[in-house]
Amino acid sequence: MPKFISFAVLRNNMVKTKFTKETYESWYEQMLLMRRFEEKSAQLYGQQKIKGFCHLYIGQEAVVAGTVSATRKDDRHITAYRDHAHAIALGIPSREVMAELFGKVTGCSKGKGGSMHMFSKEHNFFGGHGIVGGQIPLGAGIALADQYRGGDQVTICSFGDGAARQGALHETFNMAMLWKLPVIFIVENNGYAMGTSVERTTNVLDMSVIGAGYAMPSFVVDGMKPETVHEAIAEAVERARKGDGPTYLEIRTYRYRGHSMSDPAKYRTKEEVEDYKKKDPLEVVKTTMLKNKFADEKWFDEMETKIEAIINDSVEFAENSAWPEPEALWEDVYVQSDYPFIRE
Repeated sequence: MPKFISFAVLRNNMVKTKFTKETYESWYEQMLLMRRFEEKSAQLYGQQKIKGFCHLYIGQEAVVAGTVSATRKDDRHITAYRDHAHAIALGIPSREVMAELFGKVTGCSKGKGGSMHMFSKEHNFFGGHGIVGGQIPLGAGIALADQYRGGDQVTICSFGDGAARQGALHETFNMAMLWKLPVIFIVENNGYAMGTSVERTTNVLDMSVIGAGYAMPSFVVDGMKPETVHEAIAEAVERARKGDGPTYLEIRTYRYRGHSMSDPAKYRTKEEVEDYKKKDPLEVVKTTMLKNKFADEKWFDEMETKIEAIINDSVEFAENSAWPEPEALWEDVYVQSDYPFIRE
């Protein structure tokens, strides 16, 4: 089991907000859609209808659910290649996400990005990046652009525990604090960088202390509960909007599948995986909703039926969509910028 120690503030069971029935309903529906979408993606990958790399988010749903509920629609989001759930939670239709996995022209990246490169200008989703850690300086750059234009948007920049070892992170943290950029850095620590556990890559097992070298507010967050994630993000967003600069959150989560579809995950014991499944975010939220009488078993059954229909529709849409034309390779390479400091 991944070893965690904490020298920072552990934001676990520190929920102050009384979340409403509607919030819990939204969280559960979003997370169930993410879970069933990823399960169907795994099935389709096995059927070779989805090809290339494919990284699933199963088990980590509470991280993105809590993040989205604590941010505004005009806030910016950027992440790594485990990005299907982020796209769905931000409102990109599952049809378009599935079509992108199929490489079809109706995909959110016009079939050119595939699993690792989901984008949507409309939903302020800046990817989806296949280069490990490549999105970290980009996230700071997006925040710098908003700061330059005088907006109050906040950028959420997510990356994995493996990416936290990249040198670009340190350069970015230094500049982000120096310029007080409105950015929240999230390391989604699922305990493994590909197949290598955190304790085999560093003697700094508490990854939140990385921010201490830059005097960046840093916290550990229980990533198996959307409540704790929401609270931590909401606090960081408030700090950023006031002009107080970035926050670094180590959100501790877990993935039930391997690093990618080609990874059998034999480096973990069955006991470890089963132990984490006891803290499954879907079951945790369901238990809370039943306990507070926010829903009954009939509601959950109906939700399963609803999500199943959405997934089936997404697959049918992707299957029936056209492939991009060869000429599309030359499109979307350059774009005219409306930034005043970039000459045409």
